[in-house]
Amino acid sequence: MANPTIYDVARLSGVSTATISRAFTNPDQVREATRRRVYETAEALHYYPNAIARAMARQKTDNIAFLICKKDATILDEFYARICESIMHCTNSSDYQLLISTESEWQQTPQSKQIDGVILGGNAGMETISELQSQKAAVVLVNNQIPGLNLPCVISDEVGGMRQAVDSLYQKGHRHIAMIAGRFSPFILGERYNAFLKVMREYGLQVDQTDIKMCDPNIDAAATVAMELLNRSDRPTAIISANDIIAVGTYKAASRLRLRIPEDLAVIGFDDSTICPMLEPELTSVHIDCHGMGKLAVERLKTILNGETEYPHTTVVPTQLCIRGSV
Repeated sequence: MANPTIYDVARLSGVSTATISRAFTNPDQVREATRRRVYETAEALHYYPNAIARAMARQKTDNIAFLICKKDATILDEFYARICESIMHCTNSSDYQLLISTESEWQQTPQSKQIDGVILGGNAGMETISELQSQKAAVVLVNNQIPGLNLPCVISDEVGGMRQAVDSLYQKGHRHIAMIAGRFSPFILGERYNAFLKVMREYGLQVDQTDIKMCDPNIDAAATVAMELLNRSDRPTAIISANDIIAVGTYKAASRLRLRIPEDLAVIGFDDSTICPMLEPELTSVHIDCHGMGKLAVERLKTILNGETEYPHTTVVPTQLCIRGSV
């Protein structure tokens, strides 16, 4: 049997093809009784309106995307996987179809030109943003903020998280606190570096530039710079690591020097990843609410797609220090 057409539905339901089209594309313009008759007839005939034709009629595709914008990223990256999980949960109950990709792979996907809105996670490139804007796609940033671009963004409270970390160490009697910063996206690098300086000043603690080390965000690079800090005669008594992987490198350096954590050295990480309870002692870390960030990013995107213009352009999600055995 040939696939049913809109004309078959029209004959059986006794309404015009124009009314059937409106019932699927603009249902609020069709009386409820007529709409119900159209839907029941379509279901009986197994007729489903062509999605592309429907999108053209409404000038909407109902497709949204989440792109992970991070060097060498995969969708298995733990931090963005948690954000992705939240975005998936929020869109499962909506009329939107969610597409997930990395920024580097996005341009090669056929759906890249058929999108209503995009959530960009991390360090999105200007070329990607310009391309999306040329397509009139709504854009929301998550874990990123770009000065000069009036794009809505959802970010974590980096200063608040750093303040909790420093306060915890200060209350334990630490006054010589160092930081190992990671070469993440420019936004996160700058936020955590500046937050450290700001909060240390609030507590009246001096920061020598030699107490701040920079490294690639991997264990071996972190261990190398941690060794430089800990081999000094005036070594710090505490190190705040810009993420949990860097904290693992700090643990490694401390082990090589036979320093005990936390008796000889306190360590705090950022992100509160699944690695924290695997370490011994378990790692104290600043929890980033990835699920909350994902949920708010979807809400913000839906707000824009619904045509609303009144919404906060910057949404800051609270952080929480998860205290374990490393302080």
